[in-house]
Formats: sequence, structure tokens, C-alpha cells
Amino acid sequence: MTSSMFKPKEWKGQPRRALSATEVVASLARLDGWKLTGDGANVAIEKTFTFANYFETIAFVNALAMIAHREDHHPDLSVHYDRCVVRFNTHDAGGISSSDFDCATQADALLAH
Repeated sequence: MTSSMFKPKEWKGQPRRALSATEVVASLARLDGWKLTGDGANVAIEKTFTFANYFETIAFVNALAMIAHREDHHPDLSVHYDRCVVRFNTHDAGGISSSDFDCATQADALLAH
């Protein structure tokens, strides 16, 4: 039996759609430190999270992996000693979807004080 914590979200019957430019800009304005990168089908939202050391960076990456698995929405990550660049887009929608912003908000919440 799989714990619900480890069970990914079911997207069947819930197609994800690319947001309009206006929706992306409005959603991006509600996030701190996230920026728009790329263009066309490669457009994404991206943020660099900084840490004191490698251990903290990897702890963040592991926590983010749990979110990604649960949401069934996996970011591109660039992991370094004291930082992690997180990049979300929705490949199957061909752009940025509400899932990207939901996951970005959850990533930010990992470091909320």
C-alpha cells in the first residue's frame, strides 16, 4: 500500500493548458524572486535559491523532489554547492500552466520562516 504522501496527483481528465501572457504576468507578480526565461515552447519560470552549504542545498532538493512527485510535475534543476536553480514549465501544455505557479509557491514555502 502506498502512502498518499508518495502517491502522485492524477491528471487524467484534468488537462493542463498553457496560460496566456496576461495570466503569466499576473501570476508572476505574486511570486518573489521568480523570473520569466526562454521563449516559445521553452518558456519557463525560474528562481535561484541560495544556501550556506551543500548539505542545505541537497536538503532543499530532496524536499522539492517530494513536492514534484506528489504534484506529478517535475522541474529542471541545476544543483551547485550553495545554490539550486529551479525551472518550471509544462511540456505537455507547450508553455507555462497553473501547475508551474502552484509548484513555485510550494518551493518558496519550503524556506518560509
